[in-house]
Amino acid sequence: MSEPKELLAEPLKLRCGATLPNRLAKAALSEQLGDRRNRPTAELTELYRTWSRGGAGTLITGNVMVDPTALGEPRNVAVPREPDATEFKPWARSADGTETRLWVQLNHPGRQSPRFLSRQPVAPSAVPFGDRGIRSVFATPRALTVDEIETIIDRFGVAARTVVEAGFAGVQIHGAHGYLVSQFLSPLTNQRTDGWGGDALRRRRFLLEVVARVRAEVGDGVPIAVKLNSADFQRGGFSEEESLEVVRELGEAGIDLLEVSGGTYEKAAMMGSGKASKASTASREAYFLDYAAKARQVTDVALMVTGGFTSPEGMADALRSGALDVIGLGRPLVVDPALPGRLLAGEDVRAQRTAPKTGIRLADSLLEIQWHTQQMHRVAAGKPVDRRLGAVRALVRAGVSDPLNAFRRVRG
Repeated sequence: MSEPKELLAEPLKLRCGATLPNRLAKAALSEQLGDRRNRPTAELTELYRTWSRGGAGTLITGNVMVDPTALGEPRNVAVPREPDATEFKPWARSADGTETRLWVQLNHPGRQSPRFLSRQPVAPSAVPFGDRGIRSVFATPRALTVDEIETIIDRFGVAARTVVEAGFAGVQIHGAHGYLVSQFLSPLTNQRTDGWGGDALRRRRFLLEVVARVRAEVGDGVPIAVKLNSADFQRGGFSEEESLEVVRELGEAGIDLLEVSGGTYEKAAMMGSGKASKASTASREAYFLDYAAKARQVTDVALMVTGGFTSPEGMADALRSGALDVIGLGRPLVVDPALPGRLLAGEDVRAQRTAPKTGIRLADSLLEIQWHTQQMHRVAAGKPVDRRLGAVRALVRAGVSDPLNAFRRVRG
């Protein structure tokens, strides 16, 4: 039987002909390191330079917004209306001197644009969040017109062409976690009755047209990935059965890599909560491995699973199962940017599990996102990671209203 390091080090040739140097990939994490005009910064370049020297074969950036007027967070990078590829070149070159492939994740937030950034965000339908607390952060969206839908599809294509011209090796379309593509897929958020909604076939049309437009702009030799929810884990929402049909059609549409995830802001399965992290799945580490095995039955597209991996043995077992081709690592690479290289060297290392196996409170989830964002900023500034997340968690569970500031005061 092959050793874990041998399995992890195997190259992977994608449909388009491009090759990934190994089976480890950094999944997208929202860096919030754009400048005030939402352009890439030197700090962002430094962060990815650090990660590219960490050994992962592929690095997928945090969400780069295709429309500068539709942001999910204040310091998102966005492709301007009149794009200039030279603005993205330093970031694209951050992996120079390594074998790492740097891909850009393209996204549109839809209704998940907070009130302080967008008084009236857009979405497939004017459906507010059901959760009262989340609804206080996000305004009720306005339903997109048909012309606006087509414009956003164009924006995905323009953004893809821009980043590839800048030197990035591939692109990923964010179709998960309740952002715009995911909103089109879900019957809860897409209540249209025109050509863009009304049944499962029309709900998936937006995603498939985005894929087609991106392919037309970047050509046949550039890898296109999609990040897709296995389900959104809400009653009446995007189901696993529908998701598998989308997987089949994405394969027929010619994508090169599918990353499996799940959940939305209201049901954060991607953080390790709820159905996705039931005990049988958690024992095998990966949150979405069961679904990946089902997806394997309907497509021959390379599959990437992110969430829950902690040990070399668990990663190797997942690869041996044939259910997936690429191991996605997100938050563990914030704690240890050199983790992929250590795994490839055969070290018996464990990725720090930053979410509990069997559930996570919303407060904890938001805290961990904030904590990991701060650590990315420390790495970008050349500072060491502060590993004492457990102390911050303890303050949250003790009911401290501002645990990060309290932790700073305790530390002096």
